[in-house]
Amino acid sequence: MKIDKDLMKGSTTMLILNLLSGGDMYGYQMVKELEKRSDHTFTLKEGTMYPILHALENNGMVESYWDEGNSARKRKYYHITNSGRKLLKEKQKEWEIYSNTVNKVMGGVCYE
Repeated sequence: MKIDKDLMKGSTTMLILNLLSGGDMYGYQMVKELEKRSDHTFTLKEGTMYPILHALENNGMVESYWDEGNSARKRKYYHITNSGRKLLKEKQKEWEIYSNTVNKVMGGVCYE
């Protein structure tokens, strides 16, 4: 089942910061890792990912640097900052409250 993109809008920042909390990554790598971890439910286009990363960088939540890594091609890697880790904790708490409240309203019904 396709997930409404409006449902994802409020959680993309949290998801990206969570990916980066496990280690530095480049944009395309984050897109693929998010797809993998979500069993292909979450598929972000690079045109969606990079504006979010640039906003996070402009706000000091992530930092970027260029590196060749294991290939001869230079890639821009992103690293979560202490401010980003703090924001991630806030977003996780916010998500917990939101999802618990939605589940209460739905009466704990699981739709499969």
